[in-house]
Amino acid sequence: MSRRLRLVVMCALLLTLLVGTSAIRAQESDLRVALIIAQGGLGDRSYNDSAFAGLTLAAQDFGVEVVPIESSDPVGEGEQLLRTAAEAGFDLVITLEFSHFDPLARVAPDYPETLFSIVNIVVDQPNIVSVMFDEHTGSYLAGALAALVTSDAEIPNTNEAASIGVIGGVQSSGIDVFLDGYLQGACAINPDIDVLVAYSNGFGDPATGRELALAMNEQGADVVFQVAGGTGQGVIEAAKDTGFWAVGVDSDQDFLAPGFVLTSMLKRVDIAVYDLISRLVNGELSGGSVAQYGLDENGVGLSDMVYSRHLIPRAYMDRIEELRTGIISGEVPVVDTRIITEEQRTAFYADRTCAGAAALMASME
Repeated sequence: MSRRLRLVVMCALLLTLLVGTSAIRAQESDLRVALIIAQGGLGDRSYNDSAFAGLTLAAQDFGVEVVPIESSDPVGEGEQLLRTAAEAGFDLVITLEFSHFDPLARVAPDYPETLFSIVNIVVDQPNIVSVMFDEHTGSYLAGALAALVTSDAEIPNTNEAASIGVIGGVQSSGIDVFLDGYLQGACAINPDIDVLVAYSNGFGDPATGRELALAMNEQGADVVFQVAGGTGQGVIEAAKDTGFWAVGVDSDQDFLAPGFVLTSMLKRVDIAVYDLISRLVNGELSGGSVAQYGLDENGVGLSDMVYSRHLIPRAYMDRIEELRTGIISGEVPVVDTRIITEEQRTAFYADRTCAGAAALMASME
């Protein structure tokens, strides 16, 4: 990272926009790929860093030029960022920022020769590849494991209360799908479990993450899942300092606090970014499509739990594997709350408990 070349990408058709970027080139190539970094920025040890890892590996393996584009306000400057990248002549522009769905729908038609890709939402345009993950299924497994672990006196960092927590960043359907999957998994193990839910309202504030995690722990939660990017680092620090379990997100965060991160719910954005570039190089990437990554494709799942697996009973891990194969086969249903009706959403969020989850499941039948 320290050797990255800092560039200023400018476009005469736009107001002057300073964008922090880095160009990585393994060898000469005509293909150029831009990656627009989401809220929280590089260094979040999570979502953005995972995507960046896939980007740099693709640069090394395929010899394409790749440029990550950072902004201090990726939400407010969304349209400018997208137009700047398109005007700069990139063959593929990937945005990691969920909030760019509306700006991208406006920008893409103006650059029909440019391929765009957006992660976490579907934008139906002939030159856009939408990237989606089954986060609800991986989070379901994390919630099930948390429910198995909490209250087990033989496992370190637990207490008697059947209580766990989850902290999201900014509330949105793309974040809620993690939280709701986690709740469903926990309730499948213990219908009486208490699942605390909170939002940090940001992705780059570890201090707020720490405060929220400590408050949940004081209420009895001994496993806290963080879905808040860089804010989640505060959740993990609180777990280490106070003695409870954190659950990481997106990338393998187990190493950040060995013995205090139970597992990480992997969302392999690195695999998706690498796959997009591979298909671009091979002439197989087409707009107007959706690339889906789930348990079966190893797009989501739990980490290897290098620092915690030896503390967890084999029977618990066997149960998680049963659930994983059951989800893949369709025998274990998990509701994706991004696709429920507004009526179902209103009813469920008014009672975001195991009872509410059961009622939601029944309404889907």
